[in-house]
Amino acid sequence: MPPLLIAIDGTAGAGKGTLARALARRYHLAHLDTGCLYRALGLAVLNQNLDPTDEQSVVDLARSLLSTLDLKNPALREEAVGVAASHVAAIPEVRALLFAFQRNFAQHPPEGMQGCVMDGRDIGRVVMPEALCKIYVTASPEVRATRRCKELHEKGIYSIYDDILKDIRERDERDQTRKVSPLIPAEDAFVLDTSQMTIEDVIHKACAYIDAKWVAPEKTRRAEGK
Repeated sequence: MPPLLIAIDGTAGAGKGTLARALARRYHLAHLDTGCLYRALGLAVLNQNLDPTDEQSVVDLARSLLSTLDLKNPALREEAVGVAASHVAAIPEVRALLFAFQRNFAQHPPEGMQGCVMDGRDIGRVVMPEALCKIYVTASPEVRATRRCKELHEKGIYSIYDDILKDIRERDERDQTRKVSPLIPAEDAFVLDTSQMTIEDVIHKACAYIDAKWVAPEKTRRAEGK
């Protein structure tokens, strides 16, 4: 079968990462959470007491740290890091640097993998426009804020719903109105609104879409001897 490239885009907290990990396991794909790249850079900016809106300082830091960013640091999920990541992601030169990293990953997935699934904000339109399967995951800001509060409370972290909802709306505004690669679905994307769906429902619908686009056509080609 030909390599499978899956691009997953969508709003913060809508379930992109959970879906991407599930699809990577199901279809034996390499997985890259591009949001972690920006979060890791945002964390590095905060750790060095830099202003995430100071473009030149952030670009200089990105150049020096790109190959050593820690994508598994538990601190990446902190709210302050997410806000910093949203700011650094709006810097055109930062996006250009990380774009090259992401393209290389898509074109050269780890050996033995059938392709890759990548999730982020501009994967289907910019990073992997050639991807056979493009999924745009979203949910209402209120639902995403409720989910985030629940996640934090389960970890014993105090949170205020109104503050989280405000952060989500502001992040959406930055993502959707930035000059470079604004957050909008690719024209050929399969849109999944997860507001009223369980994660099992989301995975089921995504797999049905992928199977129709990738698995079924390949079976037909084999049957026809092509």
